[in-house]
Amino acid sequence: MMTRETELLGGHRNRVGVIDIGSNSIRLVVYNGIGRQPFPIFNEKVLCGLGRSLQATGRLDPEGRAMAEENLLRFHRLSRGMGVERLFVVATAAVRDAADGAEFVEDLHTRCNLAVRVLSGADEARLAALGLISGLPGASGVVGDLGGGSLELIDVENGIIRAQETLPLGPLRLMAAPGGKGTARTTVRDALATLPWLSGTAGRTFFPIGGAWRSLAKVHMAKAKHPLRVIHELTVPAVALHDLANLISRQGKASLDRLPGVSKRRLDTLPYASLVLSEVLERMQPERVVFSAYGLREGLLFDQLTPEEQTEDPLIVGCRDVARRIDRFGPEAAIDRWTQGLAALIPERLDRLRRAVCLLSDIGWSEHPDYRAEHAAMRVLRLPVGGLTHEDRAFMAMAIAVRYGAVPTPANLSAITLLDADTRNAATLVGLTLRLAHTLSGGVPLILETAWLDVTGDPIVLSVSDSEGALMGEVVRRRLDAVAKALGRGADVQTARLADRRLAGG
Repeated sequence: MMTRETELLGGHRNRVGVIDIGSNSIRLVVYNGIGRQPFPIFNEKVLCGLGRSLQATGRLDPEGRAMAEENLLRFHRLSRGMGVERLFVVATAAVRDAADGAEFVEDLHTRCNLAVRVLSGADEARLAALGLISGLPGASGVVGDLGGGSLELIDVENGIIRAQETLPLGPLRLMAAPGGKGTARTTVRDALATLPWLSGTAGRTFFPIGGAWRSLAKVHMAKAKHPLRVIHELTVPAVALHDLANLISRQGKASLDRLPGVSKRRLDTLPYASLVLSEVLERMQPERVVFSAYGLREGLLFDQLTPEEQTEDPLIVGCRDVARRIDRFGPEAAIDRWTQGLAALIPERLDRLRRAVCLLSDIGWSEHPDYRAEHAAMRVLRLPVGGLTHEDRAFMAMAIAVRYGAVPTPANLSAITLLDADTRNAATLVGLTLRLAHTLSGGVPLILETAWLDVTGDPIVLSVSDSEGALMGEVVRRRLDAVAKALGRGADVQTARLADRRLAGG
């Protein structure tokens, strides 16, 4: 039965929410549904510090507990108002370890009508790893999920969990222990030394998860003037990140306050989070560090999928979902088929991105004509989907900008500095071909079915069904010439019976 809130929202169905009760923060994220690439439609975090006094008293921090209960009541009311059909509520290290954790859970059930699942350390590690795998399919290396109260380390190989461990090394615990940073560093080293498998992962990849480590990623991006401010799949040489983490771990609050990209509410915990990271990198000796914006919450949803759904490509699924919501004339499968000939002309690794760009090729239709290229490129560059490196994002944004008539340069699309010359040329070719397809058909898939493009020879040939010769015009010919020029070839136009094309398998 539809609730009053759902009626007011226009009948939205299948929304799900996750409330994550951590040692330092609580967060509500509402998604458009459970699927291979769920899109967040609401995200709110409150830094309560539930585990702030846990090390000293063995109990939840009283002020943090009061703040958490107040905001969890708000979260529950918001989720109802947003038409959330399934609400997952999980608690991690602080609630798990506190003497009054069970009492806190019971209070939440009584006061807020929230059924809280308290995760074991093994559960927390597993879900964090699944979150990483959902955003980086086939990941291999060590996942590190740092919360306020604990550190989960998980060894994954080609998307399969091989070993895992939970250690009481969260920044809030380390801050509360006597002896300051010197003692904390020794505590971390001693704990990591109990994991013999960790030192056997040298040369692999380390995947950090967690808000404090995301703050480090922001500092690195600002200092390195990285052209794309997206944390997910930010890749940094391990040596460089080790040096940065080691430096920040030794800074005082006044120095940290001047760092770019750091929330003032992270200033107390950031040195300890940096200390933990520097020691993990010292012990593990990875080759590179790849940050993940996907973690426990995404792992919880990923765990609800069937094995078949879990193997789907999050990029293609996510782009298809966007296309369903923004396309003017229906699905873009026709454009995908129409541009398949490009697969022989671009590197194999880019053909998957070509398919994704085809799905998004009408993304800017509702923008002001003077800003379509700019807005479409920025939207694609920052798309909230997994399975994309920063170079992949730059390629797709460049292709979309070209599709809308722009000439991308480092001055107007700085992310393309991540691409080599051959990849830029491939993005230009894809964009020009999409521009031709949309000009020829007006974006209508059925019209595109009456024409086909052969890029295998010189000249390239645009064939139009003899019954649709009116589709040709001066603008279409200019678009065709642009594709030919990008290939260094000539261009020709032919008319043919549609039946001939079908007999030829075109």
